[in-house]
Amino acid sequence: MPDRRRTYISSVMIAKKSGASPDQRRKYDEAFKAEALRLASESRSTQAAARALGISPKLLYRWQQAQVVAEVGSVEVARDPEVRALRAANKRLAQELDILKKALAIFAQPTP
Repeated sequence: MPDRRRTYISSVMIAKKSGASPDQRRKYDEAFKAEALRLASESRSTQAAARALGISPKLLYRWQQAQVVAEVGSVEVARDPEVRALRAANKRLAQELDILKKALAIFAQPTP
């Protein structure tokens, strides 16, 4: 399945590069944006994800901000430092939980 995603993104990127002149703004469909946001959330940094996709990091940051505003429902709440800190802590704790679940599965196996 990941190969299909990469193929889709590559084909969209090639089509965008070859079809657009420098004076025209490139337009990305919702599927590309969703895949880019998923890649950015799984990536180590947003800039690295943007580089891998061949798009501007600022554009990817804007898409991320729009996604947060859509989830929260308000720009003020999305920019609130406390909410941002809580979201970061929540993400970190979710990652820790995943690691602990994997460790539990490994250590729960009977030893021969």
